[in-house]
Amino acid sequence: MSNADASNTILPWLQHALQIVGPGQLIHNRAKPVFTPRATQIVLRVEAAGICFSDTKLLHAFGAHLRKAEVTAGLDSATLAEIPSYVPGELPTVPGHEVAGRIVAVGSAVTRHNVGERVLVQTDYRHLPTPGSNAAFGYNFEGGLQEYVLLDERMIIEPGTGERFLIPVDEGPSGSAIALLEPWACVEASYASHERRTLARAGRLLVVADPGHSIDGLTSLLSAEPPTAIVAVCQGETLQAAFRATVNATGLAPRFAGDLGDLAAESFDDIIYFGSDAERIERLQDLLAPRGVIDVVLGGTQIGRAVAVDVGRIHYDLTRWVGTSGTSAAEGYSNARPNGELRAGDRVVVIGAAGPMGFMHVIRTITCGLPNITLTAVDIDDDRLAHLADIAGPLAASRGVPAVFLNGRTAPPEPGFDYVAVMVPAPPLVAQAVDLAGPGACVNIFAGFAAGTRAAIDLDGVIARQLYLVGTSGSEIPDMKAVIGKLERGDLDPNISVDAICGMEGVQDALASVEARTSGGKIVVYPQLHEMGLLRISELHARFPAVAAALQDGRWTRAAEQVLLSNPGKTATDRPSERPGADALR
Repeated sequence: MSNADASNTILPWLQHALQIVGPGQLIHNRAKPVFTPRATQIVLRVEAAGICFSDTKLLHAFGAHLRKAEVTAGLDSATLAEIPSYVPGELPTVPGHEVAGRIVAVGSAVTRHNVGERVLVQTDYRHLPTPGSNAAFGYNFEGGLQEYVLLDERMIIEPGTGERFLIPVDEGPSGSAIALLEPWACVEASYASHERRTLARAGRLLVVADPGHSIDGLTSLLSAEPPTAIVAVCQGETLQAAFRATVNATGLAPRFAGDLGDLAAESFDDIIYFGSDAERIERLQDLLAPRGVIDVVLGGTQIGRAVAVDVGRIHYDLTRWVGTSGTSAAEGYSNARPNGELRAGDRVVVIGAAGPMGFMHVIRTITCGLPNITLTAVDIDDDRLAHLADIAGPLAASRGVPAVFLNGRTAPPEPGFDYVAVMVPAPPLVAQAVDLAGPGACVNIFAGFAAGTRAAIDLDGVIARQLYLVGTSGSEIPDMKAVIGKLERGDLDPNISVDAICGMEGVQDALASVEARTSGGKIVVYPQLHEMGLLRISELHARFPAVAAALQDGRWTRAAEQVLLSNPGKTATDRPSERPGADALR
């Protein structure tokens, strides 16, 4: 159908949708209006949607969530007012950002999207900032836990690149496989992250030097990437004179501040600290801008205690820590990794491996193709761990990857890993991850800690062993395209991670399961199955033998999805007699 025919598309008046209407308040709305697209708008029919732990965060925070806030740039208020699915602040929203769908209607002025296209939804609108984050599909724009969702072409074209946020996919894969490419892309992004080994281009630099520490290694850093502004906190004429001599050689003019308290309203892209005072380090990180780097130059001294590191900002703001036991600031930057990728020969441990996201990190490690990789998968739930081992164990054996599956309470792993991935948002586990890391290791803080969450970390050990802490949130269009490519080549089957399915009536139980960490993998929602409750894949033989017959080695498939959806009336009233855990979300 051409865009000119879009006005002839027949859409229903009403639909089923899951809406968050307040903190902890989720309702199944069986009569939510279906929006009619205006000139620049698009209606997507949702095929399948995945449940994410982030959905539970939105449920509890609601209007206080940073991505539920109003858009401050990128689209003006008049344009936003024309988009009925824009629901910032306390307005009810539809969660769900892991979505596969098909375009079923477009407005007359839409130029880049066509009716009939099957698409994967890229959800992270980094070009539309909010006061503390950015806009996102499934947050301040309604998401995919409904049958039809409206978007506006003006918000889903990436400035600069012209890339679409509705990414076309072919007809082969199941809706579940397409929807689950979104979390797989987030995993991919954590390894493909571009890390910085120099000062930020045209950034703001803060240099702090304590008495007794020399200022060394600045000249090469300043020459490679001159900042637009330099501020210094250096006590004593000797230190100030040394700093002036270093900076003046580059032609830059520094500004001196009396103490950190004078800088409370400022932020810096780079902070270089010559010293070892733990309290000062903790205060300095609060001055880091998003994507900022702090370089701790110990100069032969020791911090002497654990430092409260904001691990939430490592994850959401992409802040980074580097450092050196020596005296040169340049050495600290040189120890940063170029990315968060695995390396040949890495000994990898995944903490929280049997959860939905840990499952994906385990599979990615096994299938990375690098030589001499070994894997240790750690969890504390024996049932989930056994489920993971049943699926990942044979795959690892077929790929020649040595893999062990450990209960961290009864058989804690020994230190010395080259790569540590943390899935559980518990600050003590980050400290444990650092302790498990061997020299030169990467610690991937994948768990979604809220910004401001601090973990007591042995920063002396981090610096001495040259560990690198990475963390990322969401994904970008290249990450999406990377996992689409893996799917099309047969290198990735997202359905391997499916643990359960449900219709709209099962979403509350699904969220409760994800929040309680009782799910052994991903849960896929089919919005067209209105009253179907939560159903584990392992339960299909007893409940829907025809669907179960289309599984492959007990795993979800496109054929099973087709059988399930071929007679939605048969599954419409199939609900468990009890709803364990649902009360936790009310």
